[in-house]
Amino acid sequence: MTDDVEVKRDEHILEITLNRGKVNAIDVPTSQALAAAFNELRNNPELRVAILTGGGDRIFSAGWDLKALNDGQMQLDKWWETDDYGEGGFTGLTENWMLNKPVIAAINGHAIGGGFEMAMACDLLIMADHAEFGLPEMPLGIVPDAGALQRLPRRIPHNIAMEMFLLGRRMGAPEAAHYGLVNKVVPKESLMDAAREWAASIAWSAPLAMQSVKEVQREIECVPLENAFQKMRTDPMPTYHKMLKSSDAAEGVAAFVEKREPKFKGE
Repeated sequence: MTDDVEVKRDEHILEITLNRGKVNAIDVPTSQALAAAFNELRNNPELRVAILTGGGDRIFSAGWDLKALNDGQMQLDKWWETDDYGEGGFTGLTENWMLNKPVIAAINGHAIGGGFEMAMACDLLIMADHAEFGLPEMPLGIVPDAGALQRLPRRIPHNIAMEMFLLGRRMGAPEAAHYGLVNKVVPKESLMDAAREWAASIAWSAPLAMQSVKEVQREIECVPLENAFQKMRTDPMPTYHKMLKSSDAAEGVAAFVEKREPKFKGE
């Protein structure tokens, strides 16, 4: 962990704050520190959800540290092989296929390039009303290949995604909400309260059920409907099948019948 990534735990909730310089640009050590935080989320059974945000209210993250790239501290050609960004790909999140616990992005400011890609890798996105998304790679002679090319056309209309790719047009918070790219837009003063409210709701719920949602969605994404049902019946999906026979599942049903609050333990 570095001083550029601040990690704070509040019972079952992990808060991760990127606080690196003026624009929260991400170099290799910062990506490794983020990856370490997400590994802690995944491996610690007491943790159930994370909030990811940036320091201040101007920039969530400007993405790749282009100064480090220009100085030779980072490589462009086959960057996913030449540098170790930590388990889970760039920022430890954009290719983290083993993280079943939810991550809430509290987008406190502009999310640009790799910062936008990091935000899209989260499960729930709450955006401050002054913030914008942007992909400025094309004028630099590169492309946003750490998640934007892969995810954005699946989230919003194809032509709008291409407009952002090819023209570098930014998207403000209201438009992002219009397309469903973010879940909620709030005043910047209310951002962390909104994120913590959602995190507390998730932390209260049955952990295995919450984790099963991510596991199943990841496995059946883009699969035809009939095949999706079949995969759920026959593929390993260990968290989902563990949930079906868990004590928490029995507790939830019993609590409903007995008209009381359930007490979930994550087992």
